[in-house]
Amino acid sequence: MTRVKAVGTRRRRVFGALSGVVAGCAGLCLSELAAVAVRPEAGPVTAVGGALIDRTPVAVKDWAVRQFGTADKLVLTLGVVAVLAVVAAAAGVIALRRRSAGAAVVLVFAAVGAVAALSRPEATGWDALPSLVGGAGAAAVLYRLTGVLTSRPPRARVGGAGRGTRSGTRSGAGSGPGPGPDGGLDRRGFGRAVAVTLALSAVAGYAGRRLTAYGSAGATASRAGLRLPPPAEPAPPVPAGADVRVPGVSAFITPVDGFYRVDTALVVPRIDADTWRLDLHGDGVTRPLTLGLRELLARPLVEHDITLTCVSNEVGGPYAGNARWLGVRLADLLREAGVRPPSRGGRADQLVARSVDGMTLGTPVETVMDGREALLAVGMNGGPLPFRHGFPVRMVVPGLYGYVSACKWLRELRLTTFDAYDAYWVRRSWAARAPVKTQSRIDTPRPSAEPRAGLVPVAGVAWAQHRGIARVEVRVDGGAWREARLGAEDGTDTWRAWVWPWEATAGRHTLEVRATDRTGAVQPGERTPTVPDGATGWHAVEVRVRAA
Repeated sequence: MTRVKAVGTRRRRVFGALSGVVAGCAGLCLSELAAVAVRPEAGPVTAVGGALIDRTPVAVKDWAVRQFGTADKLVLTLGVVAVLAVVAAAAGVIALRRRSAGAAVVLVFAAVGAVAALSRPEATGWDALPSLVGGAGAAAVLYRLTGVLTSRPPRARVGGAGRGTRSGTRSGAGSGPGPGPDGGLDRRGFGRAVAVTLALSAVAGYAGRRLTAYGSAGATASRAGLRLPPPAEPAPPVPAGADVRVPGVSAFITPVDGFYRVDTALVVPRIDADTWRLDLHGDGVTRPLTLGLRELLARPLVEHDITLTCVSNEVGGPYAGNARWLGVRLADLLREAGVRPPSRGGRADQLVARSVDGMTLGTPVETVMDGREALLAVGMNGGPLPFRHGFPVRMVVPGLYGYVSACKWLRELRLTTFDAYDAYWVRRSWAARAPVKTQSRIDTPRPSAEPRAGLVPVAGVAWAQHRGIARVEVRVDGGAWREARLGAEDGTDTWRAWVWPWEATAGRHTLEVRATDRTGAVQPGERTPTVPDGATGWHAVEVRVRAA
């Protein structure tokens, strides 16, 4: 009897947990549908994920980028959903004992989602709506499912018209309404209720997805129909020899689909180019500007090859890419607004760029106006910016890490000072000023490669944006540095390919690389972490050379 009771208890808990998970699923689908009326970023999973990103320690963020790369957002989203499922399951088990208590757990968790949504940049009071609607729906579903689950199943009929005889009632121990091993659970009724709930949830979820897609259809159409004017100042052709044409080495121009993406947006903003506006204002601005995309495109466009690098890039890491950008010179726009750099008496030393999702990046005004090709970019590799890379307009400033210069989905430029305002990443322990550090990377051979003895090309890329690469050297097993052959230089704002022919001998070897920029500064060998202003050190690769 005790064993039967234990089995019944376990089954009740399983069914209770299942009811909680089903209720959670229903709540998520309802919240996604409700988010259509607000904005996609207001959905509870996205809101909670964004709040976690904001509050995660820098070291943990850095670890996530190293471990998961550009899949870090997917991992975070799956983690939020997993936690939600666990909480929902626990609420279901609690609801078996007391339905109102289980529903209360769901409502508390929904309140957490609402608070997270309200804490996001650009949030309004309406941003709490999806979480609250989803939470109320989930609580109601849980209350209903556990009610069905614990209701006593109908008595099995024995005999002809349902009038059981005394002997009929006693016969067959499983025919009566007693608890048995299932503890009196109405499994059939519960199954029907679950099926109906899941079907309605699927309809709500599908409707939310379709309506969201419909809402962004204007943005998709505006990008598809956008025809960028030819540049007034086209970039010269990439010089012959810029690619060293060694298998495994990064292409000189990074394909759009392969260009790295590191940002905090769990939902990529999709902005209608026809309604987009940029506001330029702040300290030292004598003529504030508000521009639409058509007005921006009417200005002279400049085409320029620029390598971008993320400050989270470890030594030898993949977060660097080179593209041909098309845009308007940012310095010209600032001068038109009456802005002067600090060296000429300007009041502002920081240009704060704000994206449509509230991200802020701070760039030195002096750097933007020192003559380099700092752009408000509208095109990338011959076409409009992809949505994931900032359509319709983003900033690109050669020589600075992306977190202080490369604002995507741009909507505002505000002039201020570094003393008066800390941008998003500065408030999270990163440096306010971050010029790109001279770096080099071995692309081939790969770590743990096993080439055969003989002539082995050691090759890769090096970068020192706005200073240029003058020399790359390679050494083997801590020996003398050997100068590599450089690919043709496209300009000081792009990376430079290199190759060194190595007469490899059998055994294990360590290859190291270092670069020297055009100022004469040699890449330091001391390893430092990415925080606060970019990693340093020589990239090293260990290989095992097989006998010929």
